[in-house]
Amino acid sequence: MRNLFTFLFRYRGILVFVLLEIVSLVLLIRNSAYQRAAFFNSSNAYAGRVLEVRTQIYDYFRLVDVNQALVAENAQLRQQLYRSELSGRVVDSLTVPGDTTGAQLRPDTLMLALQAIPSRPTEYPLIPARVINQTLRRVDNYLTLNVGIKQGVQPGMGVLTAAGVVGRVRQVSEHYATVTSLLHSKTTVSAKIQRDGTFGTIRWLGDDPTRASLDYIPRQNTLVRGDTVVTSGYNTIFPAGVMIGTVERFSKEPDKNFWTVQVKLAADFSKLTYVYVIGPQPRTAERDTLETRSKMRPVAGEEEPQP
Repeated sequence: MRNLFTFLFRYRGILVFVLLEIVSLVLLIRNSAYQRAAFFNSSNAYAGRVLEVRTQIYDYFRLVDVNQALVAENAQLRQQLYRSELSGRVVDSLTVPGDTTGAQLRPDTLMLALQAIPSRPTEYPLIPARVINQTLRRVDNYLTLNVGIKQGVQPGMGVLTAAGVVGRVRQVSEHYATVTSLLHSKTTVSAKIQRDGTFGTIRWLGDDPTRASLDYIPRQNTLVRGDTVVTSGYNTIFPAGVMIGTVERFSKEPDKNFWTVQVKLAADFSKLTYVYVIGPQPRTAERDTLETRSKMRPVAGEEEPQP
């Protein structure tokens, strides 16, 4: 307390001067409309600038949360682009056989063997993920994602980006997953040329990470440079119509019955940041079991990558 009184007594002149200045400013602003307006305009400008800087700092530190929210929203929007293989089956209503009440099924159901099945199956669910590691210059390349079993990821699921196909989930832990990249010697993807529907198989040749080969295109088919190549939907990994790339070059070889086609990949593997894992549909297991029992594989289907 003694130190406080000593300080006030020592600097009493300066303190009285500051107090009088404040009082004079208050009286000036209160009694002059022009000075009052100028003061409030200036104070608002400085306060706004301070708040703007504070907001910029705050936004910078929450960019991760904003990016994650945007990726999740993009996944929901992109999910609407990929329809299931039964999405074209649409009816208004059907009467239930044997029902004397005349009750009708909902517009989104059908009757098959006295069982109601949805006529508008759900789209392929997408799980957003971030690439935390990847290889690019090997013969067999892999990616590591920051999602795992807890997020619903399972081995065998397809992975894509906004530009196109990326690969297929190989192994999964509780919080992470490894992906067999499209740039892998054992990875093949069932594809088709969008213009005329010709089916083939995409396969990486092991050298250029921006290009792949489209195999099994018959020589009698007409090819056009720039043709769009998309997934065929013949397997249960990728929905039909996902972008793979464009035809860049093609040629005929005397000893082959198929075109030699080079495709420029749509996905830039050197810049992968966020990807989407394609969740399975309810009938995937049923279809796989049936095809296994009947010893048949989808045309130009996808092979399981070998370790």
